[in-house]
Amino acid sequence: MTMNRRTLLAGLTAAATGLGGRSQDCQAADEILSNTPADDLAMPDPEESADTVPQPGLPTLGGRQFWGDVVFRTGFRIQRNVFSGHFRLLDSADRRYASGTEAECRTALEALVRTRQLPPDSGHAVILIHGIGRSSKSLNAVARSLADLPVFCVPFDYPSTRVSLADCADYLRQVIQSLTSAERISFVVHSMGGLVVRRMLQDLPDPRCHRLIMMGTPNHGAELAGMLKKFFLFRAIWGPAGQELAGGAGSALASLPTPAFPFGVIAGGRGDDEGYNQLLPGDDDGTVTVASTRLQGAADFLRIPRLHSFLMSNQTALEAVRCFLEHARFSLTRQPAPIT
Repeated sequence: MTMNRRTLLAGLTAAATGLGGRSQDCQAADEILSNTPADDLAMPDPEESADTVPQPGLPTLGGRQFWGDVVFRTGFRIQRNVFSGHFRLLDSADRRYASGTEAECRTALEALVRTRQLPPDSGHAVILIHGIGRSSKSLNAVARSLADLPVFCVPFDYPSTRVSLADCADYLRQVIQSLTSAERISFVVHSMGGLVVRRMLQDLPDPRCHRLIMMGTPNHGAELAGMLKKFFLFRAIWGPAGQELAGGAGSALASLPTPAFPFGVIAGGRGDDEGYNQLLPGDDDGTVTVASTRLQGAADFLRIPRLHSFLMSNQTALEAVRCFLEHARFSLTRQPAPIT
């Protein structure tokens, strides 16, 4: 039971003046205490002290290319360092609350959940997955556009330039498994993020998977990666997954499964045979060809005049994402354009 300062002072005064005795000093103390707010008199609860409840540290960069998310819970996430295997606990502002082993970070997370009485992440989860060399911050516009829908967003960071596509998918698998209270899980992805989801589906075809919206995903390989993968600088910067993006017969991309739940494809392009990049065949968004984005089985397809890196902030794309999450089509005012 928590002891407050009034009780403590009364006990000390009684001991000093004799049991049952009262003095003028005691009466003065009572008068002072009666005018003091109760919150100012309360002693701290030892079970909620700074020694047991994690406190925020300095902000970090949120991971970017050297950390991968493995746990998500109500805005907090546990990350693993791709080089050292070290773990850390961050909040939604990327402030570090704990570091060390995974068990230590999980213990710190549970302490925060308990003391802050954080609710479980129940309902419809929408995982936001960035492309190679980017971070979850690149999908902030998507998160804002979904704020009024009955969903909760899970910004997912993974070391896209440091590990293979299979390893990227394993980080995603761990985050999905941490969403134990989510009833449905959808994905809004940019570029390589779509390939990460498809690779994850090889190992974890979770029945809760509900929708997938791919923006600028090179489902049949990125021609630019094929042109550049032989250069050392490209391999050093973009890493194993960057080389896998080249695709081709017998590549890892060729064996990726098609999602068994509704998915849609948004591509950037000019709507002609030239596109934005003269080095690429046919229409393109400057980085990925429209032809490469098209994946058989898609419930709907949409092409918008936007460059690859800016698809996620385009208003037409944002409205299409909202509509697809709710209706499995990009618009209610036009007929869907499935890819068959």
